[in-house]
Amino acid sequence: MAAKGGFLLSLLNYKTEKYVVAENRKIGILFRLYQLAVLGYIIGWVFVAKKGYQEKEETIQTSVFTKLKGVALTNDSEKGLHMWGAEDYVIPPNGEQVFFVVTNYIETPNQRLGFCPESNKVPDGKCTSDSDCEEGDVVTAGHGIKTGECINSTETCEIQAWCPVESGPRPEEPLLMASENFTVYIRNFIRFPKFEFSKSNVLETADPNYLKNCTYDSETHPYCPIFHLGNLVSWTGNDFQEMAAKGGSVGILIEWKCDLDKGYSECNPQYSFTRLDINTNSSATAGYNFRYAKYFKDQNGETYRTLFKVYGIRFDIMVNGQAGKFSIVPTLIAIGSGFALMGAGAFACDMILLYMMNTSSIYREGKFEVINFKKERSKSKDSKDEKDKTAHRDRRSKKSSVEKDISNSITREEESKAIPAESQSSVERRGPTIPRNTGQRYSALLSPQGPDQKHHVSFSPHL
Repeated sequence: MAAKGGFLLSLLNYKTEKYVVAENRKIGILFRLYQLAVLGYIIGWVFVAKKGYQEKEETIQTSVFTKLKGVALTNDSEKGLHMWGAEDYVIPPNGEQVFFVVTNYIETPNQRLGFCPESNKVPDGKCTSDSDCEEGDVVTAGHGIKTGECINSTETCEIQAWCPVESGPRPEEPLLMASENFTVYIRNFIRFPKFEFSKSNVLETADPNYLKNCTYDSETHPYCPIFHLGNLVSWTGNDFQEMAAKGGSVGILIEWKCDLDKGYSECNPQYSFTRLDINTNSSATAGYNFRYAKYFKDQNGETYRTLFKVYGIRFDIMVNGQAGKFSIVPTLIAIGSGFALMGAGAFACDMILLYMMNTSSIYREGKFEVINFKKERSKSKDSKDEKDKTAHRDRRSKKSSVEKDISNSITREEESKAIPAESQSSVERRGPTIPRNTGQRYSALLSPQGPDQKHHVSFSPHL
């Protein structure tokens, strides 16, 4: 419990930085190299390559519509000549973002409602007796409903359906070989709502014949959105005639990367092309096809139809975009991330010095210092008391010294007063010196004989 309480109390402590200079060249070189790497990353990658100083918008508003042109003539021994226009081979014909172009087909004409044998290509339609063809059952992956009778000549069940059922093989060569030269006009409008920026992939020109005479070229005509179908397929790395026989799927990507700091003219579309379906000729799932029918009525008012199983190329137009413009917020965020990475380098170097060096204990003692405010206050108080005592002793010493000086001064004054008195007494005891013409002098000495003392005069020769 004491350890737990100590841990909880330690969470309330405040930690601050203390800078310690560790004179270790290996760690210093490592830290400087890391700083240079972070600086290169921030400048080279974040700011130059990724333009981290810009505010980005990836929510692009876009509109695409298409229009195909071209004709193809087919000649079949059974069906004769047939002229294919865009209204025949483009599905749907209204020019959407996804469109399909017919390149090959199987035609089953003059189908009428009736009874006929199921195709021998349908496994669920095969039979050996009537018991295999239960009446009312729908043929799985077939063309109609079983009548309960097995037709021995074909070894298939009789069905009620549009007869005759489709049975012809797929042509090995595409019937619409001329579709390679068809052209598609792809018009794309984009808008970035955050920056109120709009643009189109069509050249803004006053020449009405420009679009009639140009085809797309990334160098000479980047703003001519007219493409040959053959080029679209070849740019994916595939052969058009091979794809046209079985069908396939091609993706057209229009990408807008707009640096709005550079201006309107620098925002240009970039096209890329790829095949979206799996290109495995040996696979049963290779290619792309579907069926549709055209219905007619004869003179008697009976309905009949022509069934088409069409093979072709599906084109998916996809639009992506991103716009960027300078903003102070992402700039500060990028700079802040750089400083954070710098701090990570300092942390790593600290870990090396603290736990991976022989001198880790020395560095740890120099780096970490614990300050206990209670102990510091107690030390401060003890120090203050000691200073007060020292000052008191100094003051007492100074006071005794002053008193001693005063006493010495008084003594000297008394001595100085005593010396003149003694001199005066000596003068009083000596008489005046009287000069004589003979060069001698005399002194009158006082004799201590009382009040009736007599003066004695002695003469001495003057030396």
